[in-house]
Amino acid sequence: MDETVNVDLGSRAYDIRIGSGLLHRSGKEISALLSRPRVAVVSDENVAALHLDSLRQGLEKEGIEVVSLILPAGEATKGWPQFSRTVEWLLAQKIERRDIVVAFGGGVIGDLVGFAAAVLRRGIRFVQIPTTLLAQVDSSVGGKTGINAPQGKNLIGAFHQPSLVLADIDVLDTLAPRDFLAGYGEVMKYGALGDESYFRWLEQNGPAMAAGDKRLRAQAVKRACQMKADIVVRDETEQGDRALLNLGHTFGHALEAATGYGARLLHGEGVAIGCALAFELSARLGFCSQEDPSRLRAHLKDMHLKCDLSDIAGDLPDADGFMALMAQDKKVQDGEIRFVLARGIGEAFVTGDVPMHAVETLLMDALSRR
Repeated sequence: MDETVNVDLGSRAYDIRIGSGLLHRSGKEISALLSRPRVAVVSDENVAALHLDSLRQGLEKEGIEVVSLILPAGEATKGWPQFSRTVEWLLAQKIERRDIVVAFGGGVIGDLVGFAAAVLRRGIRFVQIPTTLLAQVDSSVGGKTGINAPQGKNLIGAFHQPSLVLADIDVLDTLAPRDFLAGYGEVMKYGALGDESYFRWLEQNGPAMAAGDKRLRAQAVKRACQMKADIVVRDETEQGDRALLNLGHTFGHALEAATGYGARLLHGEGVAIGCALAFELSARLGFCSQEDPSRLRAHLKDMHLKCDLSDIAGDLPDADGFMALMAQDKKVQDGEIRFVLARGIGEAFVTGDVPMHAVETLLMDALSRR
């Protein structure tokens, strides 16, 4: 049975459909959006090899013509060269403003294709079909699109909401265990930032989710999407509450930059470690008890997910190096690094009033445990 979460943005409202078999029913889901029976699908090599035929069949059996572009897999795709290639391909396909572009892949594809849709002909509609757990609960929802710059992640982009999100739980079966767990870092984040009861549910059900229970996976995705949708409706362009979704990201993005945005550290792993550091910093500053970071780390360990700098292989910068990377984060305001901290599990808040010596000491201590 499919679940639906509505992102209520007035005339730009859209549904997130969550369930099994959505690729096979994609034509029925998308056809109502089309002004003509044709879509342009952009995917990557890994996803296309596994799932593009199923998506194509689901669309074509409803009489929808499919043209497709397949990009290289990996974070390196999320930059100017492949973005330019995508925009030029869409123009060559004569994609019109009333047409639909389908972003079919993980967060890299969703962000890049969404940004292409945002700028092409000053904005065309697109549908997100996320194929990773991370993309299903996070990057496909909320309209943040963009590409990376040499100076940092997601520094070039636009807010551009999709017209529909199709989260097919079945495609998660083809994820490598490490990729599933990296996505789980974002799932856990939602409980940690705003819903202690959801965090408790994850503590009880996370291992069975990782083992493949589809019913639990659908429940977890639905709750995470509902939480994100509620926040996006309140604060679409991140002027206030939406910044809570960055829990773990200030540290996490610095870790990703330090490790080269590659296989050494996946985004969700960086978020998990970043959440652990954010809770540890919160405890050191007296905002929460030491039991909270200990509980969060214990759950991450139960899930066999990275939770400390010692879990990252290879060399890392010193504390000063990390501080410099954090200062480049797009959430910096007036030169001030803004942190998402917590008063407890499920009680996150945003602040720029953090003594930098406390952050430096935290990083030095974490590095000393390596």
